[in-house]
Amino acid sequence: MRFRSAAALTIIREGVAEPDAINSANIQVAAVMSSLQLPVTMRAIVVSEFGDIDTSLKMHSSVPAPESVPGHAIIRIKAFGVNHAEMHMRRGEWAESMPIIGIECVGVVVSSAARPNEDEGVAIAPGTPVATLMGGLGRTINGSYAEYTSARLENIVPLPRELVESLGWARLAALPETYATAWTCLFRNLDLRAGERLLIRGASSAFGRAAVALAAQKGAIVSGTVRSPGRIEEFHALGLQNVFIEEGDTLTTRLHTTKHSKFDKILDLVGNSTVLGSLGLVRRDGRVCLAGWLGGLDSVEFNPLLHKMASGVHLSFFASFAFGEEGFQLRDVPLADIAQLAAEGKLPGCRANESFRVHARRSPRGASVHGERYCWWKDGGRSQITALPGVTLHVLHHHVAPTGIS
Repeated sequence: MRFRSAAALTIIREGVAEPDAINSANIQVAAVMSSLQLPVTMRAIVVSEFGDIDTSLKMHSSVPAPESVPGHAIIRIKAFGVNHAEMHMRRGEWAESMPIIGIECVGVVVSSAARPNEDEGVAIAPGTPVATLMGGLGRTINGSYAEYTSARLENIVPLPRELVESLGWARLAALPETYATAWTCLFRNLDLRAGERLLIRGASSAFGRAAVALAAQKGAIVSGTVRSPGRIEEFHALGLQNVFIEEGDTLTTRLHTTKHSKFDKILDLVGNSTVLGSLGLVRRDGRVCLAGWLGGLDSVEFNPLLHKMASGVHLSFFASFAFGEEGFQLRDVPLADIAQLAAEGKLPGCRANESFRVHARRSPRGASVHGERYCWWKDGGRSQITALPGVTLHVLHHHVAPTGIS
């Protein structure tokens, strides 16, 4: 790996007092450094052609590393999650994607540069543990399947060092995308309060499990829908007080037949086959948030007048791609508090799996986690574990410690 000198960049450095230093909870000292060693090249997993796992993802030992840009930080990636969206990116099914995909990661800030004359985008101290997601990662900025990435400062959340020590990078990497999205849906779109009746449609998905955990911690009365009758007890243990089986579009009829009370809030992750029914399951002034498409991407024929949409209910939508856009800064999400819940064992654990192929199979159990020292890839049809400083691809699920590969 080669390095370059970053001359005359306004960045921050620990332990150097400057008259014009910026005071902030997340900033230690601002300084002008004349010779900071930043990488010129790095190792990365690159989408060399669109297709399946065997043909699309290739290891490259020398690709250009990100450069310092005002308003951004360079992050040394310690671990990252692998999400379903990236499957579409490597297949060429996404409108925007970069050669290096990956929409979330955790790591350590190497350098950051504040924007001139701007209050927002204040620099973050080198060595600070952080999480980032979206904000163009993998779409307009080379993403997290690499040793380094660049992220906008307002889309970075500092993490306490003690949480890194207690959880480890792999477990931290299971949190950002799933839990930031679940938190925003529950507490921004739905404005969920303690004691309210919440229904989560698609509760068995990774997103659904995260939402169940956060809602239960808030003190909501949480119900959920699943597809498998054989797992009802498992989901009661997660915090669901009522578990309903999704059977086509019959849930609305079944609940009305049993005179089940309407819900205060509904988080709908199934989408096209359920969202119209969800609108009839909330009380007046109730809220429905559509945030997933587990039921597929077929269009929904919906006219509020012709389809007799329930009066006085509120429908909203949220997609995690909004993070980084105006009004949706990631630093507004309490990721450190969520990580603390994980450290206290208050978020659900999942079992480990074996490879990227968990996403090809669309496992409901969630994003895989890739940590710091090894990379899973395919070479000539043979599965390999390959040393890659900064990127590990032995695959874990949410909140699972490394599988013993070292």
